[in-house]
This record gives sequence, structure tokens and C-alpha cells, in this order.
Amino acid sequence: MKFFRKWLIRLVLGWVVLTALLVVPLRWIDPPTTAFMLGDRLLNDRPVDHRPVAPERISRHLALAVVASEDQNFPNHWGFDTREIRRALEEYQQNGQLRGASTITQQLAKNLYLWPAQSWMRKGIESWFTAWLELCLPKRRILDIYLNIVEFDDGVYGAEAGAQHYFDTSAAALTRSQSALLAAVLPAPKRYNAAAPDAYLLERRQWILGQMQNLGEGWVP
Repeated sequence: MKFFRKWLIRLVLGWVVLTALLVVPLRWIDPPTTAFMLGDRLLNDRPVDHRPVAPERISRHLALAVVASEDQNFPNHWGFDTREIRRALEEYQQNGQLRGASTITQQLAKNLYLWPAQSWMRKGIESWFTAWLELCLPKRRILDIYLNIVEFDDGVYGAEAGAQHYFDTSAAALTRSQSALLAAVLPAPKRYNAAAPDAYLLERRQWILGQMQNLGEGWVP
């Protein structure tokens, strides 16, 4: 038992140190790649278009659109939106369908370190990294990294690549309408196409624009 306890402690300490090494440097250093990008390159043999840019070169319209679309309580929560989680569970009990209630921080943790497939193990590890990201990084830094690495289409990662891919413009020059359309594809970037939006995507864009108006520019950290 002593031997087992000693190695268990070492394992836990090693996991904590590894987590710190993966998370803390992100306060100052942009991630060169993510688990999702590596999966595309190494497992799917798919080219990756990733063009990280400085935060000031990403339109504030896009930052607000993503918050309005994905996580309106982002400035206030600590990585987990308990209200949205509760609402998702209530809807599941009513109609048997479980929708996502992940925050931007949870999505960043998944994209950076994990894999797309749903499982309780992945969710547990995601929660662990989410807590660390919230502990070690300011809110604005979390959002800036997310905007630079999130997938907007097959193999198209980050705001600059997404803006160039869909609108032939820079991330800095994105309009409110373009930003809302980019944010609209995020729940399923492999299914939706911002260059040829269907009726659902156009309706979603209008909803996001309305939410952006309601929240106001000051809502972004």
C-alpha cells in the first residue's frame, strides 16, 4: 500500500505539473497549434490553414459576435455557466435531446488539448483544463486565443484564416454582418458554409446581430 500510495502521489503531482506547463505559458505565448489541428494534419492528412494574428488585428465585431452567439455570460462566469447547464438538463428531461452548454473557456480547453468525440472521460479532462485556464489567464486572453484557433471550416482555423477564406478580407476589417455570419457557423463549421449561407444560417445571423445590439460593445472583456 505504501508503494501504491507513493506512485499515486507522484502521478497526481506529475499531472498537475504537466497541466501547469501546458496552461501557464499561454498567458504570454500564443499556442503554435492545437490538438484539433494536429488531428487534421496527422490523423486525417488534411491541410490546415491557420494564420494567428495579434488581438488588435481581430475586429471587435467578431469578438462580440462570438460572445453573443456562444457564451453571453462569458464575462461573469468562472468557466462553467451553471444556468445554461441547468437549462440544458431541463430541456433534456422534457424532450430527450441534450444540447451543448459549453462556455468559450470549455471550448478552448477542448480545442487546445483534447479530441472532438463526446465521452464522459473527455468531459472530465475538459473541466480540469477549463478550471486551470480560468485560474491562470485573464478573460480577454482566453477570448483572444479562442478567436485565433477556433475552426470556421474544414481545416480553416482562426479569425484571420476564416475572414480570408469566406470574405477575402482580413480579420481586422470584418463588418458586423460578416462577424455575425462567422459566429453563426461555429456550432458546426463542417456543416455550415458562411460563403453560401442557407436560410437557417441567415436567420441565425440576424439573431446574433440582435444579441450584439442588446449586449453592446462594452460586454466584451
